[in-house]
Amino acid sequence: MQVETQPGPNRPNVAIVQGFVGSLLMWMGSLGVGWLSLASVELRRNPVIIWLRFEPVGAVLSVLLLALGGMLLIRAWLRLGQRLNGWSEETRPYVLKAIVAWTVPLAASLPLFSRDVFAYIAQGQVMIAKLNPYRDGYSQISNYLQIGADDLWAQSPTPYGPVFLWIEEGIVRVTGGYPDTSIILFRVVALFGVALCIYFVPKLAALHSINATRALWLTVANPLFLINFVAAIHNDSLMIGLALAGLYLCATKRPLLGILLITLSVGVKPITLIFLPFVGLMWAGKGASWPRKFLYWFMTAGLCLGILWIMGLINTFGFGWVGALSTPGSVWIWYAPVGFIGLVIATLGNAVGLNGWDLANAFHTLARIASLVIIAIQVFRGDHSRLVRRLAFAFAAIVLLAPMIQSWYVVWLIPLFAVTGIRDDWQVKFLYFTVAFFMVYAISDQLDIFPYFDLSLTVARQVAAVVALGFALYLVFLDRSTKVLFRRRYSPLAPGQLH
Repeated sequence: MQVETQPGPNRPNVAIVQGFVGSLLMWMGSLGVGWLSLASVELRRNPVIIWLRFEPVGAVLSVLLLALGGMLLIRAWLRLGQRLNGWSEETRPYVLKAIVAWTVPLAASLPLFSRDVFAYIAQGQVMIAKLNPYRDGYSQISNYLQIGADDLWAQSPTPYGPVFLWIEEGIVRVTGGYPDTSIILFRVVALFGVALCIYFVPKLAALHSINATRALWLTVANPLFLINFVAAIHNDSLMIGLALAGLYLCATKRPLLGILLITLSVGVKPITLIFLPFVGLMWAGKGASWPRKFLYWFMTAGLCLGILWIMGLINTFGFGWVGALSTPGSVWIWYAPVGFIGLVIATLGNAVGLNGWDLANAFHTLARIASLVIIAIQVFRGDHSRLVRRLAFAFAAIVLLAPMIQSWYVVWLIPLFAVTGIRDDWQVKFLYFTVAFFMVYAISDQLDIFPYFDLSLTVARQVAAVVALGFALYLVFLDRSTKVLFRRRYSPLAPGQLH
């Protein structure tokens, strides 16, 4: 009798190489339109960079390389999932190989899609100058424009916690504030966060009986993850890596060490305070009475806030980060549902003679209140075995009901949903569309275009948008291999599903 075996991987190295080529194209494009500090004298003297940045033909080529590379990386990610033919243990090395191959070129690129890393350098100089970063913006630093930091946030208090302030100060002390070497060290920090995710995402998935390799592919091999945490060097990489590590330790009966790691995560960006009530419930245990739950919530909060209080004593800034929490949320964006509805309300209100933006701000406030209600429901109601899923819903409420959604906010959510199960139906298709949308938006949003030749920033963005959007439409409607991912109906025996 012939025994039927599950088909194995079907040439996954083809997709891995394709993604490597995409990342390599993005690296080449970054030399022309990635962010480059005015103080980066050596790089600005490089003949290749001079041609790519200061000649119209070179700038156009850089835009095209970046757009094609980013979309090719998405195609490679989708095809890798298909070529693995299921998610057996033998597929894990291919996903890890893809992560490494796609990360290396991005780790060598100039900063893409965000200028935040230059703000990190400027804030490090604020720390060295013995100023208070929760009160003094980096506009107090005389050379912040030379560094490359965005003038938009120059007078805003930093929204980061004490741990990341110390990292900023340490790196700037080591490098003397020189942008190029500072960027390398900040990227090392970001890659440490990526490594934490690589290690802990499969472990958290296994705890929930979810295929660990598929969760790793959905999370760390995801192009949205790579462009935000590697190419853009966001400190959210370290934040979410520490939070996932702490969450796993709490879930495996090591709550004190877990809470310490989550506290370090809060010390990078305080948004992960949302983890605390859920790890408190983990610590209290299944079937805990309400008095026991409140006791462990109190102990969890006491440990975290106590450590942060000690940090505040050491750096003399106390809990100054609390007042700075609203800094990134003080704006809105059109593609955020709450931001878009607010825009409509403001437009209609102004049309009838009312103060439309006062009405819009009231709506934004109601949306924030709704997010708090959802968080409360997830904290106080639900099955103990679904604590991480409840945390994912609570975190999603914070992100999706805010008037401003950045692409890296979405990346916060992907690991929590991936380790608790993203089905191969509308759920994973929604993720595909989300990744494609934010890649197209990122490619066409932040480009460092030399302002003194005929190719304007607006034209460059339009070229990038047309190329990226055209490639995305090709993947959805024309590509014989990928279009099925966006169209097929859900099947409980789909190869991406755990069985």
